[in-house]
Amino acid sequence: MTTEEILEEMKPLTLELDYADEALERERVEAAQAEGVEVEAEQRTKKEQIVSLFQSGTKDIAEIVRRVKARPSYVAQVLQQAGHLDGYFDLYTTTGREQNVYTRYFRNVLHFRNVEAARESVARIDRLYNYFERLGDRAGQHQAMILALTGKNRARWSGKQEESQLFSDWLAAH
Repeated sequence: MTTEEILEEMKPLTLELDYADEALERERVEAAQAEGVEVEAEQRTKKEQIVSLFQSGTKDIAEIVRRVKARPSYVAQVLQQAGHLDGYFDLYTTTGREQNVYTRYFRNVLHFRNVEAARESVARIDRLYNYFERLGDRAGQHQAMILALTGKNRARWSGKQEESQLFSDWLAAH
């Protein structure tokens, strides 16, 4: 079976990242107007809308993403800052927050403001990786690799290609 055939069979797995609930919103506005209710345009900020939706019972992040037309990582970040969401981590989550028991070892290790900072960061990650290797702690080594991947991606998406390459080279060697 080819990849295309497998994907064809899995139609329900289609991701809904088009953030388009515009038809539902239009229907809601039209229904309200048909009843003579004046519908006021949303004047709240996205942050306020996200928090309000969550507090009113919409707990599904994907649903909030569609309604507010924001990135999932932004919605999660707003909900974390408001104290409504614990345990969410992605590429843009701060490494200063406790993610697991290894976080304390890697706190303030990730820097890429310039090439020298990235070099120092990679050197510290490498020392920690080797430390966990000596202990036979594969999970600690994995955490080092995750931090290097995070550094690579953050630097890359910040337009810092040389800094990103330093993390990438380290990852390729491990």
